[in-house]
Amino acid sequence: MKAAIIGGTGYGSIELVRLINKHPYLEIGSVVSNSQAGVQFSDVYPHLSNIVVQPLEKFDANRLSEENEIVFLATPSGISSKLVPELLEKGIKCIDLSGDFRLRSSVEYETWYKHTSPDEKYLKQAVYGLSEIYKEDIRESIFISNPGCYPTAANLGLLPILQSKLADEKFIIIDAKSGVSGAGRGLSLTSHYSEINENLKAYKLGKHQHIPEIEQVLSDESGIPITVTFTTHLVPMTRGIMCTMYLNLKEKISTKKVIDLYKQFYQESHFIRVRPEGNIPSTKEVMGSNFCDIGLHVDERTNRLTVISVIDNLVKGAAGQAIQNANLMNGWDEQTGLTDLPMYP
Repeated sequence: MKAAIIGGTGYGSIELVRLINKHPYLEIGSVVSNSQAGVQFSDVYPHLSNIVVQPLEKFDANRLSEENEIVFLATPSGISSKLVPELLEKGIKCIDLSGDFRLRSSVEYETWYKHTSPDEKYLKQAVYGLSEIYKEDIRESIFISNPGCYPTAANLGLLPILQSKLADEKFIIIDAKSGVSGAGRGLSLTSHYSEINENLKAYKLGKHQHIPEIEQVLSDESGIPITVTFTTHLVPMTRGIMCTMYLNLKEKISTKKVIDLYKQFYQESHFIRVRPEGNIPSTKEVMGSNFCDIGLHVDERTNRLTVISVIDNLVKGAAGQAIQNANLMNGWDEQTGLTDLPMYP
């Protein structure tokens, strides 16, 4: 199956290329970048020399639909909302890695993303692609809205305990940290070497566009409206996300019982690894892989649960989950093309 990638020069796109290149059922078709159309892909990314030998293309829905069977959109927010309707009308499967179709409410989208909302018809058609939670819906869909990187780590870490009704839903704190690749390849003061090196900074306090996405999923799956305190930090590393989350428990329960609860919840989820008691994951232990590792600790003194969830923001947080969703959409084993071990050290 030929796969087109739109937004061909970003980090999400290049990770899609890496994963598709070794996928047994997918091959790279068109790579679209309007800003660099005509330029050889390997001139933009020299590490692909003699591997991906083709020029970048301008967006053309007719050509894309004639030459490809599935499209991955790894574009900045505000762009895919204009492209997806045209592609869907051509009958081509779409997986959107931007945030344009993640929120069901057009008002919420415009409030948080500061762009004109996509057409309501396509907002309703999009299936939210949190692979472990919405597997059956994904299998039946031709249009997936891939989750954000922070929401993937946060929601996978929180859903088991919230669905168990053992935690206070009114008090959820998410302390999130990301490597600088999450800011994209574009130049900015935020990602300037001398600004981020040997530095740790919090950003977008109370304003991060992933807040409503996290709350939407948690509210859907718990059956009650949920709000969270979500603080993001940029750390001086290339890849990785760690979400450290705090919840007050409603009753006395041991760390072991919470771990057992999580293991049962994810017993059929290959890419979720729940750590044993006393074993807390780090970002390097999932780097380059599609795994989400979860560590748990109950403080008996405060009766508070700490959940540590780590992912590679470019794989499970973006391209890897997109491939996992493509596997589900096409009836393939969801692990197909995603069996790489984490890179270490």
